[in-house]
Amino acid sequence: MRDRVLATIGIGANLGEPQAAVHAAIAAIAALPQTELLRASALYGSAPVDSSGPDYVNAVVQVDTALTAPALLAELQTIEQAAGRERPYRNAPRTLDLDVLLYGDGCISSAALTVPHPRMQQRAFVLLPLAQIAPQLVSESALAAVSDQAIHLIA
Repeated sequence: MRDRVLATIGIGANLGEPQAAVHAAIAAIAALPQTELLRASALYGSAPVDSSGPDYVNAVVQVDTALTAPALLAELQTIEQAAGRERPYRNAPRTLDLDVLLYGDGCISSAALTVPHPRMQQRAFVLLPLAQIAPQLVSESALAAVSDQAIHLIA
């Protein structure tokens, strides 16, 4: 039997009904095979970073999974496709975006997946929700470095 790993996933959407899309994505992630949802952050709103369109709704979840990192990524991409995700150009507005942020303490660098996510330390919309569910993973200096990025908790 495969070892289980703690994986952290970033969730974002800014087209259609983004709050509903994020909630549906959390439910779909919780239903993945060999995977247990451990924690989900609150929803956060933020302006697009290196993108365009309406404000984003973001969250971060942690799962305990027996899926390999590539298998987890494939499952997440299936969830994105079911939500109508299109990739017309880099950083295009999206109905749903799911990113593997961390996969255990592993470092992965492939054409399909880079873990830790290469830009997570530069994004308030990742670090604030992550700090909410796993404060030991986010340093004060990392939070200070993104403090100029507008982000708000969605009630």
